[in-house]
Amino acid sequence: MQRSRIAVTGASGLIGSALVRSLTADGHEVVRLVRRAARGEGEVRWDPEGQYVDAAGLIGCDAVVNLAGAGVGDRRWTPEYKRRIRESRVLGTAALAQAVASLDEPPRVLVNGSAIGIYGDTGDRVADEDTPPGDGFLPSLCVDWEEATAPAQEAGVRTVFARTGLVVARGGGAWGRLFPLFKAGLGGRLGDGRQYWSYIALHDEVAALRHLIAGEGLSGAFNLTAPQPLTNREITEAMGRVLHRPTAFAVPAPVLRAALGEMAGDVLGSQRVVPKRLLESGFTFAFPGIEDAIRAA
Repeated sequence: MQRSRIAVTGASGLIGSALVRSLTADGHEVVRLVRRAARGEGEVRWDPEGQYVDAAGLIGCDAVVNLAGAGVGDRRWTPEYKRRIRESRVLGTAALAQAVASLDEPPRVLVNGSAIGIYGDTGDRVADEDTPPGDGFLPSLCVDWEEATAPAQEAGVRTVFARTGLVVARGGGAWGRLFPLFKAGLGGRLGDGRQYWSYIALHDEVAALRHLIAGEGLSGAFNLTAPQPLTNREITEAMGRVLHRPTAFAVPAPVLRAALGEMAGDVLGSQRVVPKRLLESGFTFAFPGIEDAIRAA
């Protein structure tokens, strides 16, 4: 990947901050989109919900990576918070895509965040990029999120949808909550533990995003998950082995529903998602197994 000027939204988040560190370490120029007044040439002002982007700040960018959005698991899904989750992604993406399309020389590629939540509950059925969207809040959100990139696509910008799974990382996301529990000996399966979790190590997530930025012929949907999804029970057992802690505890499904409300359906749901197109494109995972991913975190 030649040295490039790359704009990143969500640069302070779990994935975005790791991507920025990786790009900067290799000498790329990173432009962060920020919601406050820009401080210097390395920042560009934007307002996702207000659908404003300082498009002039994107001039000269070779790529744009859009990872912004309110945290899906940060709080209970009230109607107001669901609205915030949707608008932070859909309105922000639409504004960014329009800004990209308005440039005389737009970036070569827009890598737009998305999620395997687009497939809904797949049970034991394997899902790849050809699997149609499921039903419910997250699938409909992801569909609208991806469709919001239309202005960039119509302007001829190569557009990629990075459908990310559960990121194995110490500093945030689902595993950021799991690690302290398991280290304290309080870890255990969720519900009956038979639901599939499609995970990816943070290192591989960043490497995959860079692969998609650099891959001139790559466009459309790519699942960013490890090759072999596992059940929650299998992952629980792996956590216990790596951390040398018991995993006797279990959270019954009714308790999860009482604590999490509507979001419990996605915690207990099963997503057996595989990265078919990512593997076909020649990407190699550094931490494909769950124990390797946990140790790396």
